[in-house]
Amino acid sequence: MDKLRKRIDELDAEMLKLLNERAECVVKIGVIKQKEESEVVVPQREKELLNRLTKLNNGPMTEKMVHRLFQEIIDTLKALQE
Repeated sequence: MDKLRKRIDELDAEMLKLLNERAECVVKIGVIKQKEESEVVVPQREKELLNRLTKLNNGPMTEKMVHRLFQEIIDTLKALQE
């Protein structure tokens, strides 16, 4: 069990790094959207993203879990564009 918990800690650190990298991209997109006076929320883009991730998912997470997890990430990072 200790070995698995250590691996989870390593994965958590990597996920945090990747989420911050994603957040940096979101900030850059926000700057572009402000210059172009575009909407922050693009429902079609969110739908496409969730559909793509659902297709990539090989489990054990369910489709519902993937949607909930990534919807939370999307919603949280939207604040960086506003």
